[in-house]
Amino acid sequence: MAKKVEVKQLLEAGVHFGHLTRKWNPNMAPYIYMERNGIHVINLYKTVAKLDEANAALKKIAASGRKILFVATKKQAKDIVAEKVANVNMPYITERWPGGMLTNFVTIRKAVKKMASIDRMKKDGTFNTLSKKERLQVDRLRAKLEKNLGSISEMTRLPGALFVVDTMREHIAVKEAQKLNIPIFAMIDTNSDPRDIDFVIPSNDDASKSIDIIMTHVTNAVAEGLAERKAERQSDKEGAGEQETPKAEATKEKTVEETPENAKVEAVAEAAIETKEVKEETPVVDEAPKVKEEKEEPKKEAAETPSKEKSEKGDDLTKIEGIGPKAAEAIVNSGIVSFADLAKAKSDKIKEILTEASSRMAHLDPTSWPKQAKMAADGKWDELKEWQDKVKAGIE
Repeated sequence: MAKKVEVKQLLEAGVHFGHLTRKWNPNMAPYIYMERNGIHVINLYKTVAKLDEANAALKKIAASGRKILFVATKKQAKDIVAEKVANVNMPYITERWPGGMLTNFVTIRKAVKKMASIDRMKKDGTFNTLSKKERLQVDRLRAKLEKNLGSISEMTRLPGALFVVDTMREHIAVKEAQKLNIPIFAMIDTNSDPRDIDFVIPSNDDASKSIDIIMTHVTNAVAEGLAERKAERQSDKEGAGEQETPKAEATKEKTVEETPENAKVEAVAEAAIETKEVKEETPVVDEAPKVKEEKEEPKKEAAETPSKEKSEKGDDLTKIEGIGPKAAEAIVNSGIVSFADLAKAKSDKIKEILTEASSRMAHLDPTSWPKQAKMAADGKWDELKEWQDKVKAGIE
């Protein structure tokens, strides 16, 4: 469990300092504590509460296997974000935001593939066959691509969430994420509008110390989610190994029954039955199925127990493209807790559930969710991932 942030730590880091009162955004009023010397002071108790809420959501997204894209192009935040996020192996943008990074993701992926093709040219020797001028041009192109897109080279699909430092500066990134229904987490200062953000962290987004402490706690939460996912995968592998052992034992028992000694015993028994003309065929026939039935019963119970456990715990619905943490919570509260339940539900019903839960989720399109849930319920994860990569944001 990550160490919980304290108000004293935030105070020492200067997280409470806002902008000048004349530059404030009135929508930030609920997060402002007071005004002193012409500067607004942020309420750190609300910062702690909102940071914990955001960390819980980020941890859940990381545990589901989705990527979280961090965006911070301002000078104070560049190096801090690059260092912290690289430790948890998540994509980040610290240079200029490439327009259409999310809404035109296919084209951005082409640029990343171009970078990979240049690397292959250098490995197989094709690069050396070019003229000196061409080599120089290719090197410059490779350096430019590495600078702007190197940090997202491993992001093969749209991210599960967007974390932004200073939404005023990164307003294009925020708008693109809104278009694709990607949850937005952001450090919001007193001059920003919190209404466009799903998970607000009211804090000073200009001081390097403030950015450092917030990013430390956020990346710790992401690291926890990744550790949980790793542990869950290991337990699944162990469970699969345990299920294979009873099968091995059953095959051993079958081989023991089919040994030559058993065959001889059976032949002797049949000869004795023929000579004495005793009707002992019925007990022999009756006993064999009983033994098999007794062996099959524990297998059935063992097979039924994991399914019961799964139904009690429920499935992680955020693995479905287009379902964020808040939408998943609303769906679960309505009684749809597993992929199988979601696969049976109608898209109109899901739309009603989302609209009743929050008017901000009324724009979500659940048309493809039952289809995705059916693939997830059947365990067709590779097919689901391939489908999600082809269809932008999971909407057909």
